[in-house]
Amino acid sequence: MGAALRRIQLGNALAAFGNGFTVPFLFVYVARVRELGDGTAGAVLAAFAAAALAVLPFTGRVIDRRGPMVMVVIGAVAAALGALSFGLATTAPAALASSALMGGGIAVLQPALATLIVWCSTRATRSRAFATQFFLNNLGLGVGGLIGGFLVNEHEPSSFTMLFLIEAIMFMVLLAVLMTVRVARPVEDLPADAGAAAAGSGWRVLLRDRSMVLLCVLGFVVFFACYGQFESGLSAYAVEVTRISTSTLGVALAANTAVIVLAQFVVLRIVERRRRSRVVAVVGLIWTVAWLLAGASGLVHGAQAVATALLISTYALFGVGETMLSPTVAPLVADLAPARLVGQYNSAFALVKQMALAVGPAIGGLMAAAGAYGVYIVMLVLCSLAISGLAILLGRRLSSVQDRPSLIVARGGAATPSHAEDTGAVTTAA
Repeated sequence: MGAALRRIQLGNALAAFGNGFTVPFLFVYVARVRELGDGTAGAVLAAFAAAALAVLPFTGRVIDRRGPMVMVVIGAVAAALGALSFGLATTAPAALASSALMGGGIAVLQPALATLIVWCSTRATRSRAFATQFFLNNLGLGVGGLIGGFLVNEHEPSSFTMLFLIEAIMFMVLLAVLMTVRVARPVEDLPADAGAAAAGSGWRVLLRDRSMVLLCVLGFVVFFACYGQFESGLSAYAVEVTRISTSTLGVALAANTAVIVLAQFVVLRIVERRRRSRVVAVVGLIWTVAWLLAGASGLVHGAQAVATALLISTYALFGVGETMLSPTVAPLVADLAPARLVGQYNSAFALVKQMALAVGPAIGGLMAAAGAYGVYIVMLVLCSLAISGLAILLGRRLSSVQDRPSLIVARGGAATPSHAEDTGAVTTAA
């Protein structure tokens, strides 16, 4: 990594570390510590997601016109202020406003950071750069959550205020680190016959890009079938059907994080020279097995240890799939984007992710409330198989370099950057 990319990754890891202090405790903080009730806690989490959906459609245009640092400043300041006010909120309106402010700030940071990573990498190095970001995110969240669990006390609201203060400080540290980064905007690098296709507004170009539209559909199914179920349907299934304790559920979540942290770079070495579409297709098959194991865990009677092992294996297999996706999907979004619309493409994909994270828990929660666990498992098995099918379809639309960027290295182009250091380009420096 170059110096600029190292700083971006450091800032990203510190922000994830700060998030880890509060994310696992948001529901408990609102419902129990501030005694606002489960309904208000649910509304607060919904406000967090709704704010992201509200700001992301406009984020990409600002990034492409003004540079990602504009949105880094806005996002970091908004997230820090939201975290501070969250720690002091004692009423439902204050908690809702704080959640929306923090959610909107974090949402715009995601495509801004992704764009910075794209600007600091080449096609040949982008997979490793995004895999490193994903690894550091999970490591930061895991360590932050572990430390936060030791510091927090449900009977001491001031302990939660301290956690939110730490999170706010980490967002400002992220901003301070990134303010030292100076990266040139990439120059347009299109085939001679692609100029007309890249003409027009960002959304118009994106919606005409059938490969990107298909990737967004694939991304929605991916986030719906995995991340969108962790805190809703799958958790309810684990407790109500597999009948594990909440503490064992924590072990299962820890197994997911541990697999990601321990296996990310081992998996990266295996997949970075293979076709991206085939890698995603394999993820769909792995997650199909994971959901089948989850279903089997609810059918084992009189052998709780076996049922528990099956469920923990489900979470571990999800982690394996996540390590395969991190060097695959996000770099592909960047490689599909015209250089002038990288921010728009990153924001659009982040919007799709947020939509899936809003719809997934809602559907999972409703099916759990209705007790339709058999239908629930079947639905997610089919979603996982759909991931494989969509990935194969996408692979047929991708160019050889888009699907397998390692070909650049094989052709001797590893040292050729995808953008030029143009002294007249807009930079991210303040």
